Amino acid sequence: MPVTITALEDIPFVKPGDDVAALLIAALERAELAPRPFDVVVVAQKIVSKSQGRFVDLASLTPSEEAIELAEVTGKDPRLVEAILREATEVVRAKRGLIIVETRDGLVMANAGIDQSNLSAADHGRRVLLLPEDAQASADELKARLDAHFDGAIGVIVSDSVGRAFRLGTVGLAIGAAGVPSLWDRRGEADLSGRRLEATDVGFADAVAAAAVLVMGEAAEGRPAALVRGLDWKAPPRPASALVRPKSEDMFR
Repeated sequence: MPVTITALEDIPFVKPGDDVAALLIAALERAELAPRPFDVVVVAQKIVSKSQGRFVDLASLTPSEEAIELAEVTGKDPRLVEAILREATEVVRAKRGLIIVETRDGLVMANAGIDQSNLSAADHGRRVLLLPEDAQASADELKARLDAHFDGAIGVIVSDSVGRAFRLGTVGLAIGAAGVPSLWDRRGEADLSGRRLEATDVGFADAVAAAAVLVMGEAAEGRPAALVRGLDWKAPPRPASALVRPKSEDMFR
């Protein structure tokens, strides 16, 4: 079966309190795409965050001494730096124009995932949007709602677009995943020549998120979700946290 990725169209601009699951169900039904087993719905974290009201008014923040110092190093608004620090457990790197931190979920990313794009025009320079309160819990909840409505057992990935160490450009990344083997341990399987694999862990949820984001877009496309169909896997579900490299195994910090 070929793998297809279909962007879900006409999802309205999400506001605090909106029911994201209901919006996804309506979009899937308009497209006549009733999910079935092994389908995966990929959802941009931005609409999950918006529905949770994860906005921060920069004017409400008083920068700490650390935020002021980092603002001088990076050239960023001290209030934005304060917002970043409040979402972080560690500042990994900082230089002009860039702050890399570890978030409370163990994700290492620029600006703690705080975003200012695709907000309303009135938000420019005034409000920022944080990552979901708990992206894994959001993925679990969306899966439960979609499974119940469509009487299926599907996968749900909450994705964000991030940069990567040693590579330029951004790609989709799974920050929450339900019903899929986020990290697929294939050690012990045979390769084409019959040799047993010894070190093959597949970042399955990240690969699906990256592929889906190519169709969803990252600018003004207005397609914050997609249905991925045609995948297959023979591994138990694992949450997105399985993809986070333990700090003790990180050779670069």
